[in-house]
Amino acid sequence: MSADATTGGALGRVVRAGVGRRRTQTAVMVLTTLLSVASAVLALGLLVASGAPFDRAFARQHGAHLTVRFDGSAVTPERLAATARASGVAAAAGPFAVTSLRLRADRAAPPGFAPPPLTVVGRASAAGPVDAVTVVEGRWATAPGEIVLERGSEPPGTGPGVRVTTGDVTLTVVGIAESVGESADAWVVPEQLTALAGGRPPALQMLYRLTAADTAAEVAAGRKAVTAAVPAGAVTGARSYLDVRETARAATAAFVPFVTAFAFLGLALSVLVIGVVVSGAVGAATRRIGILKSLGLTPFQVGRAYVAQALIPGTVGAVLGVALGNALAVPLMAEVSEVYGTTETLIPVWVDLAVPAGGLALVAATAFGPALRAARLPAATVLRMGPATGGGRGRALLGLLGRLPLPRPVTLGLAAPFARPARAASTAAAVTFGALAVTFAVGLGSTLVAIKADGDPDRGGDVTVHTIAPPHGNPGAPGGEMPRQADPAAVAAAIAALPGAGSVYRTARTQLDVAGLKGGTPLIAYEGDTAGSPRTMVSGRWFGATGEAVAPTRFLRTTGLRVGDTATLSEQGRTARVRIVGEVFDLGDDGMTLRTGAASVAALHARYQPTDFTVTVTAGTDAARYAERLDAAVAPLGAEAALTEGSRSGVIRAMQALIVALTLMLVVVACLGVLNTVVLDTRDRVRDLGVFKALGMTPRQTVAQVLTSVGAIGLVSGAVGVPLGVVLHGRVMPAMGRAVGTTIPPADIDVYGTPLLALLATAGVVIATAGALLPAGWAARTATARALRTE
Repeated sequence: MSADATTGGALGRVVRAGVGRRRTQTAVMVLTTLLSVASAVLALGLLVASGAPFDRAFARQHGAHLTVRFDGSAVTPERLAATARASGVAAAAGPFAVTSLRLRADRAAPPGFAPPPLTVVGRASAAGPVDAVTVVEGRWATAPGEIVLERGSEPPGTGPGVRVTTGDVTLTVVGIAESVGESADAWVVPEQLTALAGGRPPALQMLYRLTAADTAAEVAAGRKAVTAAVPAGAVTGARSYLDVRETARAATAAFVPFVTAFAFLGLALSVLVIGVVVSGAVGAATRRIGILKSLGLTPFQVGRAYVAQALIPGTVGAVLGVALGNALAVPLMAEVSEVYGTTETLIPVWVDLAVPAGGLALVAATAFGPALRAARLPAATVLRMGPATGGGRGRALLGLLGRLPLPRPVTLGLAAPFARPARAASTAAAVTFGALAVTFAVGLGSTLVAIKADGDPDRGGDVTVHTIAPPHGNPGAPGGEMPRQADPAAVAAAIAALPGAGSVYRTARTQLDVAGLKGGTPLIAYEGDTAGSPRTMVSGRWFGATGEAVAPTRFLRTTGLRVGDTATLSEQGRTARVRIVGEVFDLGDDGMTLRTGAASVAALHARYQPTDFTVTVTAGTDAARYAERLDAAVAPLGAEAALTEGSRSGVIRAMQALIVALTLMLVVVACLGVLNTVVLDTRDRVRDLGVFKALGMTPRQTVAQVLTSVGAIGLVSGAVGVPLGVVLHGRVMPAMGRAVGTTIPPADIDVYGTPLLALLATAGVVIATAGALLPAGWAARTATARALRTE
């Protein structure tokens, strides 16, 4: 057998022995790598996969980067066709005549159901250079009397073969299609659209693909070029594909900022802990390294051995981390696949390969420095070196601390970190990361709770009355009752007749057309006293006069409006203008709900869905008892009264669960980092412990000494980690809001009060002592004679 083969076999045995002998350090490296890889896989996977279905479908359909609606009476079709040559336009389709209609199926609709306005476009073919619509069921409309509905915009009870009506016109649904860029809700042949417009000049729609459309600024530049090519005032609305993409990604995009933050924390903690583990292994095995070199191992082989001892547990952790990251991502990606009809809900394979490869490269690079030191140690030098004892560092400080009126084990513990400052610094860094993670997680959880409460502008009030009560029994079974809508006036009278109501207002929901928005926008009209109901405003104020309205961030961003601008609403040819006086924090309906007084839109004669009443009881009135009495009063009318419930959000619950899981993993790894350094320190000082025990130190005092040494470090680390966690929270939360198209109010971000910060400051001590408990117990149980015999 050759010498190389013999040496290679010996090297393998050295690696296996090192991994097996240092089980604690091996477990620490497995868990740290697992955490960092899982967090990175989840963050990068969500970032890539959440937008991938939309991007692929959009590219396949040559989707429109910019959809623009024009006033048909202000510009000719020929002038619009010429805008295809505007600066920055790569391709265009249109002009297509467009109108807004409410379609009702010929089947029975639920009580109080008002069909939403649909954007109907006259288009001869599904094909085209821009927005090549995909027919997913049935066929395209080829003659008057036929209509194709966009998947996702179908009224209840519709499908191929079903007839729908609008006014006195009846149409037959012949197909279901999909426009990823959401250019329309339905399509008919051009001549049918002219008839549907009712003699009024229809609006015109153009679809553009731009040469550069990766950012909002580039799309805005394209819109500016198109607007400049037509008469002033001809553009009545426009929508960027980026807004559609943002809505499609909203289910997962909010997770990316905080998961990315945890991923970076995990990576940093991994570098720290793995470096400490390998350095400790080298420092504790200097004599062993000398023996290996004297037996023929080269410096290069010694270095390889210690890198391999880090890579083996690192590989196990990386594999487990990929599995965990994919498992956590599956429920978050489920909604994305539903939208685009794809089964690709998992994280892309290249992410599963690239992230662990990068993680292992980081492990190798971290272990390389200590391994290089081991390789460079001369054999004669290390053979003369014994176990590290810490020298005399810290003795001067121990003398000073000994003058304090403190128990001797406490003064010994306080002086211990100064004997090995590098090791104490690594312990402090690990605890700082743990305290930072806890502070960050508490802030995230507190903000999410505040967001869930403040994100519903109608959360105010103690009792809610619905004018449609749930049916008794099975409506389809014999004896079952169909739900019926109560008369709002009768319900209002019943509320007024019952003592205990302080303020009352009612709301009614409908959908109105807004130029540039496919399908219009939800609108909630208010009547009554809303002054006592709390609303969270991002900017501006709540509406207070006729003609005023408030809107959420996404509505303003999508329509290009700002606080102070005027929005024009339309319904069956009638129009109303409202001035936006405030930006309200509202997470419902994808952040697109406009809110105003009923008098502001009375001229539209819109058909509203059933009314809800919100009642705030007077001081001293029991809300639960009042709700019971009110329910008994309105039940005969067909209404139902109950205590107002808080909003529920599956996405927020998923975020909270994920935050807890990631935080626990980080804290566990921080504790293991402390455990590793305390184990190394205790082993190095085992002879000193034997001397102390021989002089009368009890096991309880030994534990106190070890815990005091790390407790002091934890106190300082907590004081550093808590402010860093507050800063990180202040950066991540606004990014989460931007990811879902909203602005989180500053009051919901500033959740750290002085008592909470004082409590969080103890997190460092808790993490440090938790990590040191096991080695402290081991030190306390070590027999005195055995400790004194240790070399």
